[in-house]
Amino acid sequence: MLALVERTVPGVRPAALRFVARRATFARSLGLLTSFPLEQSDPEVFYRGLARDTRELLDDLHRGVRGESARLAGSTVLDVGGGPGYFRDEFAGAGAWYVAVEPDTRELSAAGIEHRDVVRGSGMELPFATDSIDICFSSNVAEHVPQPWTLAEEMLRVTRPGGIVVLSYTLWYGPFGGHEMGLTHYLGGARAARMYERKHGHRPKNYFGTSLFKVGCAEGLRWARSADAEGRARFLAGFPRYHPWWAWWCTRVPGMREVAVSNLVLVLEKTAKGEN
Repeated sequence: MLALVERTVPGVRPAALRFVARRATFARSLGLLTSFPLEQSDPEVFYRGLARDTRELLDDLHRGVRGESARLAGSTVLDVGGGPGYFRDEFAGAGAWYVAVEPDTRELSAAGIEHRDVVRGSGMELPFATDSIDICFSSNVAEHVPQPWTLAEEMLRVTRPGGIVVLSYTLWYGPFGGHEMGLTHYLGGARAARMYERKHGHRPKNYFGTSLFKVGCAEGLRWARSADAEGRARFLAGFPRYHPWWAWWCTRVPGMREVAVSNLVLVLEKTAKGEN
């Protein structure tokens, strides 16, 4: 399997994915796909499932980089865009020291969960010291900020040398790029927002140009490769988050990947200056 992965993912060190690939089955993909429409109607099911999958993803990546015996327990994990609190339970259960950054108080109170270890702040200006975090991740946040690569740079800044950065985000031209606006985003973001408002009588939660922005696959890969080329990080892998491993090849195909990848995961290991 690993030999096939090496030929399909565009990252330079795909061995980091050996544990992720074992879990990236069609059954997992189907389960996640069927939960996506429940985000607003049944957030308990959607977010708990997504939180569990995220914890498993980070555990797999951590073992892929550090070795099979490595575990999240004892690691400092920063969640950029922690949302309503489901992720904390997952990581605390794994023994990690978890802290989240969330700018929107409405998101914090959305599930009625008691919040601990949450800092109110912006992902584009993280309120943490440089080189202070073991694992920094962001799940489905980059498409909601106007400067996604500023967010990515901030994640890299606060991560310690040898630590891991995992940035996962929804691609605008993928089928879920419009979020609750459905496929109408292919008609244009502003038009899709107006269509949603006319149909439902209120603005969508994710309003184009305010809380939802176009972000693509190629630009994410460019940022990761640039960080690698400049010696600031090792680019370990870029792959579709929700696809089975045998479909990861689509990340390599320009144009097609903007639609087919749907959600891109970028994995980097921070280096000491000049180490890469």
